[in-house]
Amino acid sequence: MDEREIMELIAKSDERGMTELQKHYGALLRYVAAPILGSDAAVSDCVSEVYMRVLERFAQFDPERGSLGAWLTAIARNTALNIARRGKKDADEALREDMSDPAPTPEEQLLFAERRGALARALKTLSYSDRALFYRKYYYMQPMSQIAAELGMTERAAEGRLYRIRKKLRDFLGGEGYGRQ
Repeated sequence: MDEREIMELIAKSDERGMTELQKHYGALLRYVAAPILGSDAAVSDCVSEVYMRVLERFAQFDPERGSLGAWLTAIARNTALNIARRGKKDADEALREDMSDPAPTPEEQLLFAERRGALARALKTLSYSDRALFYRKYYYMQPMSQIAAELGMTERAAEGRLYRIRKKLRDFLGGEGYGRQ
């Protein structure tokens, strides 16, 4: 069954659509969540939550903006990060009672948006392979050993390449002190 058929079944609320989605994309979702969460139980919870989000938000999926796999990958990554944050939040709850509101101020939100835009422009200056390496390390949070093995490189070579990528981005963004308060 292809992607289009799976989407049609899900749109019709046919159970076969979710079964096929799990069959075709389950391994990908685990692959994305595992480096972020670590434990098999947390990864399984994450994948289950991803399927629930797919059902809730399927009407928002726009095939013109990207493939079903890309959309699922983004949902899996964001869900895994949210689960990791919840776990950290639960562990730090006692400390937070005495702390001030951690929500960013409007100025901080504006600054963050400007920095995100600048970084997006800087990333576009990289080659496809460099951009993919950067995303794997910093967006998908994959361990360097996994990245190096899948790219057929030594860890040291991958780290060196990532160092050069960061230097190129830093230079594009305006030097050493960029983004520091």
